[in-house]
Amino acid sequence: MQLPDPDFPPLLKGHSVPPSKEPLREACRRAAAGEIGAGDVVWSLDAALADLAIVLEPEVALDRAVQMAPLMMVALADCLGALGPPKLAVQYRWPTGILLNGSVAGDVRLASPRAAPDEVPRWLVVAARLAIAAEEARTDWSRTSLAEEAGPDLTRTDILRSLAAHFLARLNAWGDDGFRPVHDQWLFRAEGRETPTVVEHGGERIEGRVLGLDESVNLIVETSPGKTRNLAFLGCVEMIG
Repeated sequence: MQLPDPDFPPLLKGHSVPPSKEPLREACRRAAAGEIGAGDVVWSLDAALADLAIVLEPEVALDRAVQMAPLMMVALADCLGALGPPKLAVQYRWPTGILLNGSVAGDVRLASPRAAPDEVPRWLVVAARLAIAAEEARTDWSRTSLAEEAGPDLTRTDILRSLAAHFLARLNAWGDDGFRPVHDQWLFRAEGRETPTVVEHGGERIEGRVLGLDESVNLIVETSPGKTRNLAFLGCVEMIG
């Protein structure tokens, strides 16, 4: 099906890539080569996915720039809340999973040139993927798609247009108000906030109740009454070069 290209907000410039190319990888390649920079959006023409990557040029160190991951997750929920039906429940599975009605439908990813946590990276790419159409030959029934959970009316173009706008709005608010509003919205939809869940981290399965995130997006989990663990997020950033 031929879909129209998404219209992005004036501060963002779109660059489409064919379905055979991954927007995150392509955005990293072009950013590293100096071909694109802050505000450029690389997005896929694949109609079965809403898949985009936004290039940023941070002014904060990497261990704070990682806040763009939960910010993008919150923006995606904003987008789906605006476009989707009331029955659509959006949750976050730390570190980067997006759940629709309890099943995985997408994820958020971060990539950066190799840098120390206290260094400001030259660029940062934050990407989001959401399955729009169901897989034809499914083998993993723990996964779902937007069409299965919300019906067939929403397209890749609808999601990309709205997601980019909501991300930009959240980014502007983050610049004014800091991480706390993003954190609170993320925690509201976090899997494991109300009842204990199992978190996979570094090959370990940790059971506990999710209490929130710290400023470096490390997960705070209550593993037993009065006992907590912090699970590091930085290893989830894809380092380039």
